[in-house]
Amino acid sequence: MPVSDKPTIFPLGMPVRVDSFKHQKLCEVQEASHVSEDKISNLPDCVLHHILSFLPTKDTVATSILSTRWKDLWTSVPNIDFDDSLLYSSEVNGGYPLEVNCFMNFVERVLLLRNCSADVKKFRLSCRVCFDASRIHAWISAAIKHKVQELDLCLFVEKPFTLPHCVFYGESLTSLKIEMNCVLELSTCISFPKLKTLYLALVTFPDDDSIQKLLSSCQVLQELSILDCEWMNLKSIMVSIPTLKSLTIDDLPFFGSEDELNGCEIKIDAASMLFFTYSGYLLNEICLLNLSSLINASIHVPSLYKGGKDIASRAVKLLRGLNHVKSMRISNGVIESLFLADNVLDHLPIFQKLTYLELSMEIERHIIQKLRDLLHFFPNLESFVFAEGFNPSVCFGEELILKRVPKCVLASLKSVSIHNFNGNYTELCSLKSLLKNALVLERLNIFCSKKPSRDVEKQKVVINQLQMSPRVSTSCVIMSF
Repeated sequence: MPVSDKPTIFPLGMPVRVDSFKHQKLCEVQEASHVSEDKISNLPDCVLHHILSFLPTKDTVATSILSTRWKDLWTSVPNIDFDDSLLYSSEVNGGYPLEVNCFMNFVERVLLLRNCSADVKKFRLSCRVCFDASRIHAWISAAIKHKVQELDLCLFVEKPFTLPHCVFYGESLTSLKIEMNCVLELSTCISFPKLKTLYLALVTFPDDDSIQKLLSSCQVLQELSILDCEWMNLKSIMVSIPTLKSLTIDDLPFFGSEDELNGCEIKIDAASMLFFTYSGYLLNEICLLNLSSLINASIHVPSLYKGGKDIASRAVKLLRGLNHVKSMRISNGVIESLFLADNVLDHLPIFQKLTYLELSMEIERHIIQKLRDLLHFFPNLESFVFAEGFNPSVCFGEELILKRVPKCVLASLKSVSIHNFNGNYTELCSLKSLLKNALVLERLNIFCSKKPSRDVEKQKVVINQLQMSPRVSTSCVIMSF
């Protein structure tokens, strides 16, 4: 019987002629498509768990409807992330209370259906405690029971809230992050045998003894961050952790009077520390002891307006503890405070190991003289970076730059970078003086300002003048970007 020319509709929805060869090819394509669709589902559970761990928990749970294979996979995913921030937009629509209940019920259902034999690697909870403090307390406790390794809590409270005591007896914890705007009430029993990262933000420290006990219980800690915390209840603490490699302290802004400057004395003894970062008004007195391994330090002190002498003496003490550092980033406020202290040149050590220096703020006229004096303490400096360049409104001539040339300029300085270059007279004089004195300079990097108010032609003209200027180092190359 002859084959009909009339098209037939196959399951793929494509009109094809009934031809044995074409029909065979079509079947092969269909079979291949079924195989390819199932490739992800055929992966081992451990691989699928790893993939799902990158998704928000809400999306992870939603995969349960894909097929029988995916139905229970989410109950063993190692990472759990609950965040109520998406609810805030519903408040204006009048549906906020309902959304809050949905969020809380969702959290509890996820924790209730969790595979009991599956440990939690990371548990993150970000929410407002005013919802229901007791339920939030229970969620955190549930995470601890699942032997959580990384606990990240961001809690916004309206009334005093105490974390579950089991948080401070975390035998499995390797990382603990607490961001909470209230007093950090601690358990009488604290033990962190595996804790390597401790991050505290916005908390108010209750008293010396409890905080000392907390720090003393972290004997394998490697990274400590204390951000925007309130120290007013503390008088003196010691951070003595042999394994500590990184310490960050970011203090709250200061709006009080000079009478309130007598803050906490913080002694830090950490022979293994590699990185130290401080930002604040030096309201607390920081004493750095035995930081012989220090590689990188960043000190940011805003321009001073109160307590000049007291802050200056604290700045000197802080800098003295950094004398082993190899790379340092400082602000104008640090330089200002140093030279407000009496006989500062008699108190600062020589920074023999320092090879990299970066200034994090715009250079003002009153800083130039102080900066020049400070450079005498860095005899082996090799790289100097002006991260924000010069204040465009500042104007002075070459005579102010280098009256007594520091040793580093003559013997070791190889690279200088200046950012936000505008091409003004001050910049031209500064760089000309540098070229005349830097005996071993190899590279001068000029990063032109990209601000709308910039004068591009002026920038080019001044850079060309610098290219033609005499330089004492014959190997020096001037690069503009």
